[in-house]
Amino acid sequence: MATLDKDIFGLTVENHELVKLAYDAYLANSRSSHAKTLKRGEVRGGGKKPWKQKGTGRARFGSTRNPIWRHGGVAFGRTGNENFTKKLAKSSKLLAIRQALSMKNADKAVFVLDANSKFDGKTKSAVKVLESMKLEGKNVLLVVAEKTPEIMRSTNNLSNVKLVRATYLNVFDIMNADAIVFSEEALKQAKNWLIGEEK
Repeated sequence: MATLDKDIFGLTVENHELVKLAYDAYLANSRSSHAKTLKRGEVRGGGKKPWKQKGTGRARFGSTRNPIWRHGGVAFGRTGNENFTKKLAKSSKLLAIRQALSMKNADKAVFVLDANSKFDGKTKSAVKVLESMKLEGKNVLLVVAEKTPEIMRSTNNLSNVKLVRATYLNVFDIMNADAIVFSEEALKQAKNWLIGEEK
């Protein structure tokens, strides 16, 4: 049975500030900027002056597509070119992942797959593995070294299981999982990535 490295799963997390920054950065970087509003020059119509400039007693207007009119353009609206991304230093990102894993381990939510656990491409085999670990019905983050066709077919139909390679771990998935299950090879890969690249 593989043991959990203290440099990854045994950190003392005094505050959650860095984990929060990494969590927010993940959400911000996943955000799309498709929303777009029409400015007064882009709204159809409004070419004719609604009434003459003087003599009506009403305020002067040159177009019905003025932003203060109904059906008018939008002032300072979305352009579709907004950039919501947030940058986090690589060392900070790796440390945040280690802190998140340490927090989950402190909650006894980190597990290691038994060497006899097998995924043969059938959903039944994945369910059987989860049941043996008493994780049925929980949101499980399954961390593997390589996404093989067999393990992908076994977990694709399980809505509560998310499959991820060790080098694609992120704070968002870790914190939202009820349980994190590593394969032994994934543990080695995670150690090389989280500790090896930081040095």
